[in-house]
Formats: sequence, C-alpha cells, structure tokens
Amino acid sequence: MRHILALLALVALVHTSGATLTPSDVKGKGKKVKELKVKQGPQPTSVFDRGLIQEEPSAKDILVESGAYYEETALKNFKGTVLGYVTPWNNHGYDVAKIWGGKFNYVSPVWLQVLRKGPKQYELGGAHDIDAGWMKDVKKAGEAINNKVVPRVLFDKFTDKDFSQLLTYSEERTIAAKLILNSVRKYKFDGIVLEVWSQLAARVDDEYLVGLVKEICETLTNANFDCILVIPPARKETYDLFSRRHFESLAPAVTAFSLMTYDYSSIQRPGACAPLYWVKNAVQHICPDSAENVKEKRAKILLGLNLYGSDYTPNGGQPIVSHEYLGLLKHLKGHLTYDDHDVENFFEVKTSNGRHMVFYPTLFSINERLKLAKDLGTGISLWELGQGLDYFYDLF
Repeated sequence: MRHILALLALVALVHTSGATLTPSDVKGKGKKVKELKVKQGPQPTSVFDRGLIQEEPSAKDILVESGAYYEETALKNFKGTVLGYVTPWNNHGYDVAKIWGGKFNYVSPVWLQVLRKGPKQYELGGAHDIDAGWMKDVKKAGEAINNKVVPRVLFDKFTDKDFSQLLTYSEERTIAAKLILNSVRKYKFDGIVLEVWSQLAARVDDEYLVGLVKEICETLTNANFDCILVIPPARKETYDLFSRRHFESLAPAVTAFSLMTYDYSSIQRPGACAPLYWVKNAVQHICPDSAENVKEKRAKILLGLNLYGSDYTPNGGQPIVSHEYLGLLKHLKGHLTYDDHDVENFFEVKTSNGRHMVFYPTLFSINERLKLAKDLGTGISLWELGQGLDYFYDLF
C-alpha cells in the first residue's frame, strides 16, 4: 500500500482542495456497471444482527445493504454525547436529522455568520436558511434524549482590521456576544457551535483569542444556553494550534469541544482520512490520561468522525459522498482492502475516466472509532449528516 500511495503522490497534480465539502462537491459522477437488487429503508434487523461489521467487507454487501437500516431509529447505541452537523448544500442531512434525531444529542445546522458593518456594529447573516419547521421535527424525534439544535456560527467577511477591533476592544466583543445571545433567543435555538479558532489561531495573540471565546461562551452559558467550540487536531506542522493549555483555560467556559479529527491526508499526501492512532493522539494531546479530572474533561471532547471519503486519481483527487462512493464501488469485484495501521478500508479500481484509489468509512472503521471514543471517554461529532451511508446510523 505504501508504494501505491507514494506513486499516486508522485504523479498527482497539485490542486487547491480541502476535504470539508462545499456545494459543488456533492454532484455525482460515478458510472453504473451493473444493477444489483439493493435493500432500502427500515428493516427488522440491524447491521449487527445481519453480520455486516466486517474487517474486509465485500463490495456487493455494501452495495446491497447500505441503504437498509434498523427500523428502531431512535435506539441510541453510543452512550456518549453525539453532535451531527447539517449543511444547506446536502439536503439528505436534513432528513437524517429527523429520522435518527433520537441518536443525536446535538444537531448543528451550518446556517449563521456574524458580520461586522462598522465600529460597534454587528449583524447576523444566514437567517434566511433557518427552518423552524425542521427544527421542530428534529426536536420531536429526539425528545427522549432532550436533543438540542445548536447552529454553527462563524465570523464571515472580516478584514484583519475588523478582527483587530473585535479582539482588542471589550465593548466590541460584548456587542458581538450579545448579538449571538439575542439571535439564539429570537430563533429559539439551544445554543451555538462557535467556529473561530481555526480562523485566527497563529495569526493573533492567544490570549486575545481565548478572551473572545470566553466572552461569547460565558454570555451564552450564563443564560443557560450551550456553547460548543470547534477546534483543530494536533498535526506535526501545527502541533500547538490548539494545545493542552488552551483546553484547560477554556474547559470551564465551554460546553464541549468539537475536535476535527479528519482531513489527515491530502492530494499531496494521499491516504487515510483519519488514521486511528492519529485520532487517539489528538485527544491525548489536549487531555492526557494523567490530567486532573480526566473523565469529566474528556466527556467535553467530541471526537470528530468523517462521513465522507476521498477519491484519489493520478490527476489529483477530491472528497466524495455516498452516491459517488457507491458509483465507484460498482467497479470493484471482491472485497475492500483493510489497512491495519490506519484502521481504515480502501480500494482501487479503473474506470473509463482513469484509475482511482478510494478511502471512505465502513461499518468496521466507524465501529473501531466508536470503541476508541468509549475507551477514551469522549463523545463524537459527525461531519456531516447525509454524506454517509444510511446503515451507518445503526452504529450510533
């Protein structure tokens, strides 16, 4: 496998691409080779009962079974906290949140932006995407676990000067925090997911960034709303972008941390989306086993699981979602390959438009990560609902 990856890396063209999907990424391109009689919809048995969690699953089994899921959709198998993201450009995610709402403690629609209009002037963007009826359906599906809708909020179209003003002046931070709080109240949200750390880390003094997060999160939590912070995982090139020191400083103010343990590989370095050892190290980097009150702190970490995959070709590569994956899988005869180092599955095929090496979650790889989360005592966050295969949700 390592030789194959090295060859792909050598011939790959350099493209600008990130594996976090955008609207243009969800258009399908896989060609059907032959039709199979596939199962669809609710079933009286789960993937556990059907014996589908296999180290090297067959392409046929995935193609036939992946659209069939256990009829008890509210049954929660993973006992920790589960956060699921939903995006406006992936409509199936909206359906997933309603069907399996009883499995997700938090559902985070990617709707909102804070915009700066001038000195001490902030407004909310993205309100046109808010769907109150859908929110009601999600809450109804998850009422047994008192699930919560917490839209993601980021700071959009900010210049360096805008950020400087926000970080430097307490009155600016207070106005922005109150805007978020008032929006949460107005639209009857349960809190927010705050995405700002990766935008500013390493660009500004850490203390200013910590202060901004504390101001926003404490404004919300003091009013009995939740505030979840998105944080980057440790990498060799950005090891301390979010460190144990940051985690310890923010843990009292933040409800939970959404740890983005995916996008490990890239076009320049094709391979697994999220090697298991790397995911484990990312958790232990910010909260080691020796940490004081480790159980309580680990419960605030939502270990990230990708529900998308990657398709690498000699000309580059791109992220793929379920229908694109299944289109490529139809070209495979036999079983997927299992990499016991990264604990992920992959396969290689040749189609009319060239050679492909495909990495995408399987029941087995997801289940291994759920075992890891249980062992570490963390929750999980799913990017994003609707990108994966429907039978994946039996696991959660």
